Parts: sequence; structure tokens; C-alpha cells
Amino acid sequence: MSNPAPDAKASRKSLATLFFCTALPMGMWSVPLANVFNAHGRGNLVPWVFATTATAAFISPLFVGALADQKHSPVLLLRWLTACTSLALLLTCGALAWGWSDAAVLVCAQMLALAALPAWSVTSSIVFSQLHDAKMQFGPLRAWATGGWMVGCWIVSFVLRADASLVAGVTAAGLWLVVMSLTWRLPMIPPGEVVQHRTWKQILGLDALGLLIHRDHRVVFLTAALYCIPLAAFYPYTSRQLHDLGVQHISAVISLGQTTEVLVMLLLSGLLARVRLKWVFLSGIAICVVRYSLNTINTLPSVMFGTFLHGFAYTLYFITTQIYLEERIDPKWRVRAQALLAMLMSGVGNLLGYLGGGWWFDACTEGKSTNWSRFWWGETALTAAVCVFFAVAYRGRVAKT
Repeated sequence: MSNPAPDAKASRKSLATLFFCTALPMGMWSVPLANVFNAHGRGNLVPWVFATTATAAFISPLFVGALADQKHSPVLLLRWLTACTSLALLLTCGALAWGWSDAAVLVCAQMLALAALPAWSVTSSIVFSQLHDAKMQFGPLRAWATGGWMVGCWIVSFVLRADASLVAGVTAAGLWLVVMSLTWRLPMIPPGEVVQHRTWKQILGLDALGLLIHRDHRVVFLTAALYCIPLAAFYPYTSRQLHDLGVQHISAVISLGQTTEVLVMLLLSGLLARVRLKWVFLSGIAICVVRYSLNTINTLPSVMFGTFLHGFAYTLYFITTQIYLEERIDPKWRVRAQALLAMLMSGVGNLLGYLGGGWWFDACTEGKSTNWSRFWWGETALTAAVCVFFAVAYRGRVAKT
């Protein structure tokens, strides 16, 4: 079967399906990961496994982003990335099941992170390349990804009953192959600017760092990295707190955060048309301050309501950031801009967040008892500091009167 013409456009249905199916296995493995490792006696590895994503972020997103912008179609790259992700996830599950050493498990997890991390930024860039008006069209399409994440959590909790089982990972590995099959239904999008003789800086994607020269770009990127430090505590430690509170279907409860995520994405285009961008960014971080302060109460209703606010805290900053990059950065830098965002979020931010969060969790834990109030007050204070930084540093465009 021949590939579509380079100027062909994917249908909205195809883009929505791509987003949905890409997020489905991500939620199916990421949310129960901490409990799966604990069930196999490897709870000590959880901060380090999450940190593999951070270390991968320094390598693969910019490298793959440069390939997509200057050498190969992002659709072709996504095809290979999803195949590699599936194989690496199966190997990681096998390492746990077969009782391999901690070092071997971490090597497998690192291979998984190297393949999976750039897949998301490439997927986003493919969708952006097919839109005429990102501000109006991206939010509703991105909501399908959140829906996929939620469905993945529901399948784990209610269908597979695998909140602490490797069945979740094996199933997710199979679903990554479904994503790979979807790439044959997409037009073979050409790279933004074909470069025949690339320097090492271009090959590694390091030329994307030039985007940080612009003040507002720099503040948006830097805030994304800083915001990810406290945000990294959400999935690994909210699931543990819910476990301590006696919750059975943890993955399903955490999916509450995605319900508001869908709602906000559907309303985002109208919000961006009416409210200054700075206040949209700032409100997301401020809501995260409220969300974490609710977790300090350490009751099931307060933690559930805090989880419900996750959609506001995440979408209003990070989805708005993706739209900001698409609208204010030259299209030939499209994939590298999204890749730089992924590197700063998943690399700098998450690495500090996962390792620092692991240290802070240990400091707040004595024996098998965790002082959740103390833990979340620390995360709340850190988020509040990020909020103040952005409020002071970001200028943005002021509407002309």
C-alpha cells in the first residue's frame, strides 16, 4: 500500500484516535507502576524507575525531534518508537517476573524510557502539523488523549483487576503495537526543513536551545521544568496515600484527575480567546497549590477532591504551553520545540522531582508510617514558589488598546 501524498491531511477522527490510543497504554502502566513494583518487592526502585524517564529526556527527545524536523517523517519515527516501546515494556515486565537483579530491572526501565518518551512529543507534533488553528482545534483533540489515559486506568482497575499486577504492563505492551499500526493510516508528513549535511549540534538537537534566547520563551520553558519538580510527586505518592487510606481501585480513583482535564481542554479555546495568556498559565499553577494543600488533610474526601483538581493544574499550564509553542515559534522548529519542552519537563524537572521526592518521602516516613501532612506541605510550598516566580518573570503580549 503506497503512502499518501505529503500534502494530504489526516482526518480529525484519525488524529483523535491516534491521541486516544497513544495515551491508553501510557496510563495503563504509569499509574499502577509504583504498586506493581511494591508487589514484587522492588518498592525501593520506584524513584529510580521514574528517574529513568528523566535521564532519557536528556537524550532521546531532542535527538528524535531533530530527526523529525530535518531528516525523516515524524510518522515513520513514531512507527519505530512504538514498536521499540512495546518490546522494552515486555522486557521490563519480564525482568520483574523472572527476579532479575535491581540493576538489570533498571537497565530495562531505561530502555523503555528512551523509546517511550519521544513518542509523545512526536505524536503531538504530528497532530499540530495537521491543524489550521491550533488554539481552537488542539484542545478538543488533546481531550481524546486524556480519555485514553482514563480508559487505561479503568481497564486496569475494573477489567484486569491489575492495580498491582504485571498484567497491566503486558497488556499495555500489546496496545503500543496497536498505536504502531495506526501510523499506516496517517499521511507521510515531510520533515520541516531537510538538512543534508548536519552538524553534531543539529544531529543532537542542541540547536533547539537557541529558543531560550527569547525572554518569554525562556520563562515558559523554565517554569515548565520547575513546575514538574513538585508535580512529579502526584502519581507515585498519591497512589501510596490512597493505599494507606484503604482504597482498592486506586488507578480508577486517580483517573478522577483526567475527568476535569477533559472538561478544561474542551473549554480551553474559549478561555484562551477571552483571558490573557499569563493568567491562564498562572491559574494552573495556583490551582496545584490548592490541590496539594488538600492532600495535607489526609482524608479520602480531601485527597479525592485534590485529585479532581489535577486536570485544571495540568491542562491550564502544560497544554497551554504546547499551544503557545505552536503559535509563537517557527513551524520548522515544531518538533524540536516540543522536544525541548519534553526534555525540560521530563529531564530537568522530573529528575529533580522524582529523586528529591523520594528523599522527601523517606524523610517523612518512619517504619511503615508516612506523615502525609508533612510530605504534602513540602510539595505545596515548592509549588507556591514556582507560582511566584512565574508571576514576576513572565511578561507576555499586552493587548493594544
